[in-house]
Amino acid sequence: MNKSLSTKHLIAIVVLELLLAIPIGLALTKFGIGGVAWLFGGIASGALVYKAYQIFYRITPKPNKKARQIGQTLVGLNIGFAIASSNLAAITSQLHVLILLTLFSLVTGSFIGYFYSRISKVNLFNAMLATAPGGVGIMSSIAADYGRNVSQVALVQSLRVTTVVLTIPFVARLLAGDSTGASVGISPKLFNIDIQGLPLLVLALALALLGVRVATLLKIPAAPFFGALIVGIIFNPMLNSLPLVTDLDFSPPKLVNLIGQVLLGVAVGEHWGNQPYLSKKAVGYALIPVGLIIGAGLIAAAIAHQLTPWDWLTCILVTAPGGAPEMILVSLALDRNVEIVTAGHLVRLIGLNASLPAWIFLIDYLERRLSGANTSNNAAEWVSR
Repeated sequence: MNKSLSTKHLIAIVVLELLLAIPIGLALTKFGIGGVAWLFGGIASGALVYKAYQIFYRITPKPNKKARQIGQTLVGLNIGFAIASSNLAAITSQLHVLILLTLFSLVTGSFIGYFYSRISKVNLFNAMLATAPGGVGIMSSIAADYGRNVSQVALVQSLRVTTVVLTIPFVARLLAGDSTGASVGISPKLFNIDIQGLPLLVLALALALLGVRVATLLKIPAAPFFGALIVGIIFNPMLNSLPLVTDLDFSPPKLVNLIGQVLLGVAVGEHWGNQPYLSKKAVGYALIPVGLIIGAGLIAAAIAHQLTPWDWLTCILVTAPGGAPEMILVSLALDRNVEIVTAGHLVRLIGLNASLPAWIFLIDYLERRLSGANTSNNAAEWVSR
């Protein structure tokens, strides 16, 4: 039984997930994969806690949207501060390439969805939602709105995001050697919070919440992430423009970013813990479109590498078919052109969301046409007998 939980239970689950993610993340830092170890720790803890909850309470709780939104806000704020001093001219000069890559991902995703529907005998609408380059939550909610198989959509989307998030750091290490970011364990510096900077942290968080609210009203995709990101970019310049404020260079404590990473990972892990029993056949069929989507992402990276001066790792991060906040977080952890990666995923999300109504209408129309054609063929065969 899938149900919503009370606030008391949600808080208890989040606390358990955070407590479990700390030792898992700490253990993963020993593999030298950098700060993204905390993202992986969150994925593992989210899945384990949700599965344990199913076993002991006999219910399947819905994934906690608030945890992901808070994680997106904290990570977006930190990334905004990180790219505030970046050269944005490199982005605007390559905007046409980012638009081309977005179109490429939409077209290839549609073809992969059609192929997936044919080999797995899944209805076309469900297959398209499963392979669309959007987020797990967005595509699953659309499937629920149209009365489709939500678990199937969530399976392919979760498998895609998890596979990309887990493999990209290792690919990065192969491409860049050992310079992709040092391991980050639990150190005293992690908990060092400048008391004098505490009011600025509170102000930044308050403005981030305001930015999230504005982005939500404007229907900007991934509003918690990009609303907070904009606040992080303008925070220091905005305060430095005020009288009596000069040379302010504030940045949030590392602990804020760590908590955000864990919560983002927890959101992905909860989708895995929320999955019902999965047959080997269902997983096998799901791996086919996931592999094709990742292959299409590598082709897009090759196109970007030919059309831009970006290095291979940057191109892979820009075109990687993972969740936008997760991929941007990986680029930040690897210290690799985070402003370009941010712009690439923002353009992709805007393009996807802007075309979503027309895309859904077209897929629904094609599905009805195909089902009508199949019905007519079956009727003709019956008459001929």
